[in-house]
Amino acid sequence: MLTALIVIFVLVYAAIALEHPLRINKSASALLGAGLLWTLYALSQSDAHLVGEQLNESLMTTAQIVFFLMGAMTIVEVVDAHNGFEVITSKIKTKKLSTLMWMVGFVSFFLSAILDNLTTTIVMVSLMKKLLEQREDRLFFAGIIVIAANAGGAWTPIGDVTTTMLWIGGQITALEIMKGLFIPSLINLLVPLTVTAFILGNRPVIAPQRSDADALFETSSFERNLMFFSGLAILVLVPVFKTLTHLPPFMGILFGLGVLWLVGDVVHRKEEELRKQRLTLARALTRIDMSSIVFFIGILLSVAVLEHTHVLADIAKWLDTTIGRQDVIVMVIGLVSAVVDNVPLVAASMGMYSLETYPPDSFLWEFLAYCAGTGGSILIIGSAAGVAAMGLEKIDFIWYVKKISGLALIGYLAGAVFYIAEYNLLH
Repeated sequence: MLTALIVIFVLVYAAIALEHPLRINKSASALLGAGLLWTLYALSQSDAHLVGEQLNESLMTTAQIVFFLMGAMTIVEVVDAHNGFEVITSKIKTKKLSTLMWMVGFVSFFLSAILDNLTTTIVMVSLMKKLLEQREDRLFFAGIIVIAANAGGAWTPIGDVTTTMLWIGGQITALEIMKGLFIPSLINLLVPLTVTAFILGNRPVIAPQRSDADALFETSSFERNLMFFSGLAILVLVPVFKTLTHLPPFMGILFGLGVLWLVGDVVHRKEEELRKQRLTLARALTRIDMSSIVFFIGILLSVAVLEHTHVLADIAKWLDTTIGRQDVIVMVIGLVSAVVDNVPLVAASMGMYSLETYPPDSFLWEFLAYCAGTGGSILIIGSAAGVAAMGLEKIDFIWYVKKISGLALIGYLAGAVFYIAEYNLLH
């Protein structure tokens, strides 16, 4: 039975990694895998009650992550519907490509820490179409945005799905992950930025022609600022809510979602129905990426089967015996996340290592958050941010390998080396 479970999981994993060549949505593969794995596991067990309890336990953990992501994604959609991100992007003005690169890198880094790497990438890559005329420049900037967004998402509990999973699972706490990973994540960005700024030199920014149609006419300055700062405040206060109430983060995000919904309805209560519908939360709920949500459900439930059958624990023992060094094991996991999705990798790691052996905020969990979050930048298919940029700018896989992968790799290694040295000095 165990062999069959492992074979099914590997096949599902391969289908997820080869989503684009196979032209089969990874959400379909994840759901099919979850169904097959739980069915086989249930049929092989004599105690149906035990299987039911284990499924309920796994479902509760999965639901917490899914509710949190749905709430966060909806808040971002509401802000975007009000053109709220223009509050930041309108401030980016310069005539040198190298200066613009630094500005875009830092904005992406900090914006990703507050929102998430996927949303930040979509916003910033879309902005580059308004700032840069030449496609080659836009592609280069898109690559740096992917690195910056993934680096920024790694050091906060709400910046990356994998870090959010570790936070909700109790492996890390908000304050400690921010203290431990801020500088390594910043180094992960600074190294590629320094190299690219040197390459770009004094080249000028060639901006596209702006038309009257580009002007914002849908929302007022008051509406943009109100929804942007309200959404931002809600996302930032979720870790505070968890600390004060000890309730799960999804309760904080749902509470904030209700507040933002109320604010939106009050602001637009006297407007015509058609415009009101476009700007309220009800429409935002229809615009969130449900395919990604379904993927998380499928992959987390699939990994849960391997956890309940102790397959992951056995793999952890084998890695410890074969490789021995924990830092090397985690760095390998980070490099593998450049090839395959980092969500199942982190989910598997959470099942491989117990909180009894590795308590919250230990070296393993913090370093895993860094490596899984930033290692995906090395290849464009390694992260949700990369896939989004690939779709928005039609970036070629081979082009990314030639131009960006090397920069992402040296940034990844530099940040990893710093974190290991920092941890050994402080502990």
